[in-house]
Amino acid sequence: MPLLAHERYCDAIAHQVDLLRAVLASGADLSTTVPTCPDWSLERLVRHTGGALRWVEVLVRTRAEQELPDDQVPLGEGPEDAGELDAWLAETGDLLVAALREAGPDTAVWSWAGIPTSGFWARRMAHELTIHRADATLAAGQPYEVAPDIAADAIDEWLQITQLAQRTVPDGKMRELRGTGRSIHLHATDGTAELDAEWVIEFTEDVIVWRRGHEKATVALRGPLTAVLLAFYRRLPLDSPELEVLGERELLEFWLDRASFG
Repeated sequence: MPLLAHERYCDAIAHQVDLLRAVLASGADLSTTVPTCPDWSLERLVRHTGGALRWVEVLVRTRAEQELPDDQVPLGEGPEDAGELDAWLAETGDLLVAALREAGPDTAVWSWAGIPTSGFWARRMAHELTIHRADATLAAGQPYEVAPDIAADAIDEWLQITQLAQRTVPDGKMRELRGTGRSIHLHATDGTAELDAEWVIEFTEDVIVWRRGHEKATVALRGPLTAVLLAFYRRLPLDSPELEVLGERELLEFWLDRASFG
């Protein structure tokens, strides 16, 4: 599928920052453990997310040609006073969106993915925010929704990252996602024909092959698009009532265990 427009990613970043700030404004306890990132408190999650945005802003603004050390990012860890996190996060979003809009999608910028453009970072940060905002809302016990085009593109991007890791990280656990004759089908039951929110993932002896479409597979994961997205990113248990697993559940669990970082 073609990428979304650069401006769509910029808009999504701005919107997701506003929604993450709304979690803070709701009075959520910053010391709460994030169930989907159990080593982090809500405060640590916000600092991590804002720090990633700050890091990318410097990359894009300076047209970096190599990886940027963390200590070269102003306020990368956020303010000392947790009460100032909201203002810091608001400024962070504004800075990043301004840098990305000014750069456009095709400006040369270093990246770890072999796609050295500002457009890569617009997409990556849109989805970084999409998922970490889910972590925040789950920790705060709040409902979570995301625009269908962003949710579908987040699944596309994760499949592309999986392919990249299989090719470039020889000792990584994603390399274990091999062996012909196995496949996964993701089926968003609330998708429209225009969105085509279904995916087929085939294992091969090299890297996975994937495409949008409706086909029989070894195992299928069905449910509303937001729920499929969160399950695919290991933010929602497969036993959740809105999800249905048909076929060899063990293969889907194997995928979810291997197709992840950390």
